[in-house]
Amino acid sequence: MTEGRGIKIIVSMIGLDSHTTGAQVVATLLRDAGFEVVYLGVNQTPEMIVKAAIDEDVDVIGISSHASNFALIEDLMDLVVEHDLTDVPVVCGGNIPPNQIEKLTAKGVAKVFPPGSSGQAIVDYLAASGRAGK
Repeated sequence: MTEGRGIKIIVSMIGLDSHTTGAQVVATLLRDAGFEVVYLGVNQTPEMIVKAAIDEDVDVIGISSHASNFALIEDLMDLVVEHDLTDVPVVCGGNIPPNQIEKLTAKGVAKVFPPGSSGQAIVDYLAASGRAGK
């Protein structure tokens, strides 16, 4: 698979969310599909994620969320705008209730992948939407 060739993505958990399995599975899936993955891991603040996005010059920011830390994702979106990274799509995956999905997309999150999303759907979306894929 070479769908992600040239696209660099951060995969991270935000706040005190320590549910790593989903993020690790997606990070591996993306690497296997040809994406360059920067895995930040757990306990990342919005500021840390934006700093890494700038330092690593990424094309996509991916957040795995399985906790009630949606305000932190909204804070991340504010920082994305503040640092003029609006051309870097932010995607989220995990157990995010429909009402929160609406709030996050209204705040600028490009796409939310709920439980049951296929790996191919994630790869296809990121290959088409990542900054380097445009």
